[in-house]
Amino acid sequence: MKDKLIPDTTAINPERREFIKKSTVLAGAAGIMSFVPDAIRNSVWAAGSDAPEKTEVKIGFIPLTDCASVVIASVMGFDKKYGIKITPSKEASWAAVRDKLVNGELDAAHVLYGLIYGVELGIAGPKKDMSVLMTLNNNGQAITLSNQLHAKGVKDGASLAAQIKKEPREYTFAQTFPTGTHAMWLYYWLASNGINPFTEVKSITVPPPQMVANMRVGNMDGYCVGEPWNARAIRDKIGFTAVTTQDIWKDHPEKVLGTTAEFVQKNPNTARALIMAILEASKFIDTMSNRSKVADIIKDKSYVNTDFDSIEDRMLGQYDNGIGKKWSDPNYMKFYNDGAVNFPYLSDGMWFLTQHKRWGLLKQHPDYLAVAKKVNQIELYKQAAAQVKVPVPKDPLRGAKLIDGVTWDPKNPKAYADGFKIKA
Repeated sequence: MKDKLIPDTTAINPERREFIKKSTVLAGAAGIMSFVPDAIRNSVWAAGSDAPEKTEVKIGFIPLTDCASVVIASVMGFDKKYGIKITPSKEASWAAVRDKLVNGELDAAHVLYGLIYGVELGIAGPKKDMSVLMTLNNNGQAITLSNQLHAKGVKDGASLAAQIKKEPREYTFAQTFPTGTHAMWLYYWLASNGINPFTEVKSITVPPPQMVANMRVGNMDGYCVGEPWNARAIRDKIGFTAVTTQDIWKDHPEKVLGTTAEFVQKNPNTARALIMAILEASKFIDTMSNRSKVADIIKDKSYVNTDFDSIEDRMLGQYDNGIGKKWSDPNYMKFYNDGAVNFPYLSDGMWFLTQHKRWGLLKQHPDYLAVAKKVNQIELYKQAAAQVKVPVPKDPLRGAKLIDGVTWDPKNPKAYADGFKIKA
C-alpha cells in the first residue's frame, strides 16, 4: 500500500522537475527537502536529483578493528554504488581527527562518540557544531592490566582495588581521549569497583596504536582501548584483559560516523550516500563467514598494521584473557546486527553527556535531549536506512543496566548523572 502513495517520476511535470534541479543548485538539497512532501521527495531521489554534492569523501580513521566498516566500504566498492568515492585517511590520534574534522581537512571520520559531543559543547577543544550520522559498532573494547599487577594477584576490578589499598603509590591508567568512549568505560569500571578515577589513580591520554608500546616500557598499569590492542598485549605477553566493555554495558554504543553540522548542511545527499555505503559494509562485516576476509584486509599496514590473529580471534568472538580463561563471547564486536547497531539513538549521546557531567567535564547540566536531537541526524539516517531496507527502531531512546547494577534511564538524565556515589 505504501508504494502506491509514491508517485511515479513521470508524474512530476517538466517545470516542477526543472524547479527542483535549480533549487538544489541554489539552495542545497537540505533547503528543498525541508518543504517537499515525503512522497514527492522519494520520487525526486528516484529521479536522480539526489546526486551527491561532493563525490570524493575523505574519511579519517584510527588504526582499530572498528574502523572496518569505513575501510570495507572503500575496498569492496560499496561507495561506488551510491555515487561517491571514500578515501580512508589514517590518523595518528583522536586529537588529530578532531582538529582535521573541525578545520575541514576531513569530511567525516570513524570517531569516538564522546569526542563529537565534547566538541559540540566545547569541552574537548574548540567548540563547533557537530553531527553524528550513524553508529558504527557496538561492543569490542576492553581494559588491559599489566602482567606486573597480575604477579601481585590482580585479576579483576575487585583485586585491583585491594591492591591499590594494600600498596599505595601512583597507579596510572591510560585512555584515548578525555571525553571519549574509552575514558568513560575506564572511569565507569574503576568507580564500579570503588576506585575514584580522578583522586585515587592517575589518568593519561595515549593514542590507541601506542598503548602496547607504552605499557611495555612501564608507562602505565592499565589502559582502556579498542581492539586489537588488548589482544595484542596478550600476544606480546605484557598484559591481560581484566574486563571487556560489553561486560560493562552489553551492546554499548562505541564509534560513530561523525562530521560537522556544516558538512551535513552543505552536502546532505553526500551524507546520505555515506550512510548507505557504510550500512552495506556493516552488513557485509556482520556476515560471520566474511569476518576472516575483513580481518585480512584491515591488518594491512595502510589500516590497522598488526598481525592477522590479533584481529581475527576477537572479531569472531573467541576470547582469551591471557591469564587462563578462554570463552566464546556472544556479545563480540557488532557492526550491523539487523540494523540495531547503526541507529543513532538519542539516548546513546545523552549517556555520554551524563558521564561528562558526572566527572566534572561539564560544570552544569546541559539540555540532554535537545543536544542529542541537534547532533544525532536521525531523519537523515532514516532516509538512508529506508533506501537500503535497514529496519529502524520505533523509539529513539533506549535504557540499559550497566555493570554496577545501575539502570540508565534516558527519561531522567539529570537524576542519573547526579545519582552516582563516586563522582567528581
